[in-house]
Amino acid sequence: MIVKDVTDILEELAPLSQAEDFDNVGLLVGDAQAEVTGILVTLDTLENVIDEAIEKSCNLVVSFHPIIFGGLKKLTGRTYVERVVMKAIANNISIYAIHTALDNAWEGVNAKICEVLGLGERAILIPKQGSIRKLMTYVPKENAEKVREALFAAGAGQIGKYSHCSFNLAGTGTFRAGEGANPTLGQIGSTHFEEEVQVQVVFRDDLQHKIITALKENHPYEEVAYEVLTTENLHQELGMGMIGELEDAMEEEDFLQLLKDRMDAKVVRHSELLGNKISKVAVLGGSGAFAIGAAKAAGADALVTSDLKYHQFYEAEKKILLADIGHFESEQFTKTLLVDYLTKKIPNFAISLSESITNPIKYF
Repeated sequence: MIVKDVTDILEELAPLSQAEDFDNVGLLVGDAQAEVTGILVTLDTLENVIDEAIEKSCNLVVSFHPIIFGGLKKLTGRTYVERVVMKAIANNISIYAIHTALDNAWEGVNAKICEVLGLGERAILIPKQGSIRKLMTYVPKENAEKVREALFAAGAGQIGKYSHCSFNLAGTGTFRAGEGANPTLGQIGSTHFEEEVQVQVVFRDDLQHKIITALKENHPYEEVAYEVLTTENLHQELGMGMIGELEDAMEEEDFLQLLKDRMDAKVVRHSELLGNKISKVAVLGGSGAFAIGAAKAAGADALVTSDLKYHQFYEAEKKILLADIGHFESEQFTKTLLVDYLTKKIPNFAISLSESITNPIKYF
């Protein structure tokens, strides 16, 4: 396998187009065409991780967090970022980061937290906007079914739990083929009238190239007329955070103990206890203060996240229990998720779970 083979598989789980605009995801270091000797999966790419990759003969590091976040103007070894990049290049090791693309994925970071905590009836907490597009095209009536089926096969027409969704409107199309054209219907120089069907389907933005290719390959016309629009619809299976239900409601203290035990949290910082039962729980791996309002609006009894600042705990406003379990702790199972996924997709390939300690926070 080459590096691109592996990254293509990862992007089936978490397309890079799902990442947030501020993020730096994808292949950060290395050659996409390089042959892969082994894959090391980690939460962070530090020098000890590169050393581990060398020891295990892994020349591709799949990292959750990107080692390069801002611009690099020099490579002198002055900072830990520069040293990691230099060591990776010197040892022909590629580094790929997935970060917020996996945060937004239905089977991503937050789904794993839900699994660990035993939350059912899951839904996206903050659905992503601008990720659903609509295709409108015009097809001769006798070819409409073939084109529709090709679009469905390419991933169009998925709405929640429904597939093969489309809207079809009959009408009359006109065109006049000019010199040099090779019309499927009609004659050069004459205006042709054709019974056509306007086919409309929605699709995820990362599928656009695949869907337009399928359209052109299955449409009978030499020149295919189509329009693509970005909608304001929310994608219900794509976005930040998740909300789910505990099997049995719990006292607040018992829930906090559950977090400590299941998430291996040394400390849980939390807002005021309200004396309420905890049943509906919102989760957001990493820095999740921005989700407090969404969690309250969704009726969550608790929000589990990290990196809450002093004044952000006031935002609970006696309506929700805020629980900060730590950044590393909230994302620690991500690398296990990626190893399990890659192992299923590439069962006969060397995939290693990094044993290097990368949590920069220590507890006394």
